[in-house]
Amino acid sequence: MRRRDFLKQAGWAGAGLALAAAPGMVTLAAQAQDKQAAPPAPSAGDRVQQFRTAGATTPIQVTKLRDTLFLLQGVGGNMVAQNGPDGKLLIDSSAATAASRLRETLGRLGPHPIKLLINTHWHYDHTDGNAALHDDAGAFIIAQENTRKRLSTPQEVAFFHIKLPSSPTSALPQQTFVDSEKLFINNDELDLVYMPAAHTDTDIYIHFINGNVLHAGDVFFNGVYPFIDAGTGGTINGMIRGADACLDVVDDKTKIVPGHGPLGDKDSLQKYRDMLATIATNVEKLKSAGQSLEQVIAAKPTANFDAAWAKGALTPDQFVGIVYNTL
Repeated sequence: MRRRDFLKQAGWAGAGLALAAAPGMVTLAAQAQDKQAAPPAPSAGDRVQQFRTAGATTPIQVTKLRDTLFLLQGVGGNMVAQNGPDGKLLIDSSAATAASRLRETLGRLGPHPIKLLINTHWHYDHTDGNAALHDDAGAFIIAQENTRKRLSTPQEVAFFHIKLPSSPTSALPQQTFVDSEKLFINNDELDLVYMPAAHTDTDIYIHFINGNVLHAGDVFFNGVYPFIDAGTGGTINGMIRGADACLDVVDDKTKIVPGHGPLGDKDSLQKYRDMLATIATNVEKLKSAGQSLEQVIAAKPTANFDAAWAKGALTPDQFVGIVYNTL
């Protein structure tokens, strides 16, 4: 499989939450031109089932980051695995249907069992495999406290017309923290740091200090306009602050793993942060002047960035709508 085809299958046009635009969804600008109702959006069950169906068949691509650290890319969000004598650590869990393939992939990295699973945030394309990895592989799950709260109760992602039931007890984090947590495992020091009101109200980054690898979760979408889940606490300014928090702890040699997209570095994260900040400023000026969402969309505040960033699931108009509504 060519890398381009793999990335398309694994996420860019695949079944994950963050990069799967609702079929039939139209922009506000298009609605202004065409008063006909959009086709009905798929049910939550359809969307989740598509994701899980992809999880059962999509290969997992492994990229070595450091001697003990590996980037894993399948369906859903990017994962990072750490291998060592203290046991394997995994960041995010993909689809429940990918769990057996994921365990096989981890087994090829070394003989040590899976010990820890860290969730970057609550969205199902990062946590659907939690229960399988806990029940079948014995993983102990850690996350920010809001992730447990979200997973333990019914949730809705209104933008994608998704309603989700509460997760089973075995899928819930067994340990949570508020602002930060420090772990020492496999001869490395890990900082888990909360980034409030960013992509959601549950986001953290995980910094492998000795390994010089940072997993930024869905605060960083490398190469595309990001989805911000306003319904569960996400805001554009929180995304910018989160990107700044990540930039504060990296250097030119840090390997930065985004929640979605190819492996990044400090330069790519800086460009992403600057894009977010510029568009937020453009939209805020128009909104503060009293312009409606339709007027702001018509003003094309993302125009200078569309050629480079409008390659994902969100159209520029949709991204402007998200920014406008979270300012």
